Amino acid sequence: MRAQNFARSLQMTEPALDLVIAALEKIRETNDRFPSASKTVLARLRTASAVARSFALRTAHATAADAVESDSSAGALAKEDVPSGQPRAPNKAALLDPIRERVCACTKCAHLACSRTQTVFGVGNPDADLMFIGEAPGMDEDQQGEPFVGRAGQLLTKIIKAMNFAREDVYIANILKCRPDMPSGSFGNRAPTTKEMQTCRPYLVEQIDVIQPKVLVALGAVAVEGLLGMRGTMRELRGRWHAYNGIPLMITYHPAYLLRNQAPSEKRKVWEDMLEVLERLDRPITERQRNYFL
Repeated sequence: MRAQNFARSLQMTEPALDLVIAALEKIRETNDRFPSASKTVLARLRTASAVARSFALRTAHATAADAVESDSSAGALAKEDVPSGQPRAPNKAALLDPIRERVCACTKCAHLACSRTQTVFGVGNPDADLMFIGEAPGMDEDQQGEPFVGRAGQLLTKIIKAMNFAREDVYIANILKCRPDMPSGSFGNRAPTTKEMQTCRPYLVEQIDVIQPKVLVALGAVAVEGLLGMRGTMRELRGRWHAYNGIPLMITYHPAYLLRNQAPSEKRKVWEDMLEVLERLDRPITERQRNYFL
């Protein structure tokens, strides 16, 4: 009970940084003169807020674990015994749950909150070594509440299986947790705006901070902009190692691009990027995989 009360009070406490961000955003919208806040500063504040939340969640989890361990009646919640002197592995799924709840209730982008069917948080193994990041949910994802379930998602699943992973082994998420709204009567999907990505990015920062994958894969130029804040052509960006907070990051084409461009040379580029990922993960690569084409 003590741990539950602590977690509940933590979730109900609005971080002071959120208030600062909201005030700065209001000033920026209503006054072009001093005081003002640049988009860069706002992005940094959001990132700092996300990191603070994640740290608080880890602290809450540790407190809850201690309370459960001392209460024999909560044995069903206790972790498995570990040898003395060795740290317990964090329950990453439990750390992700309160982030998911905040995403589900988020209305920071009012126009997206009104148009979405549901939010699309992420899916997969919280302890994954490999994490894929896309740009935003499409129509299929908005309806099912899971990222990459449409035609592009089916191709991504094929790529994951060719790497000798199951889809359940990796973690998949997007920069944006809501489908970008479309004008009435229009079809297809639109790319998220820079402001939308800056607003939603802290949630992804928290996810990555909890999961701590060994390798990240950014799918497409929009995902790169949302995650790293950098723009460029995929010809310039893909196939080279980058880094996000010390985590190796491979940039490759979005599966939707391969659906539009069926050239074997473009498909092979993506697969070569995935071979680089397998090597970075120290995964065995068969001769069949080396000669594989999507």
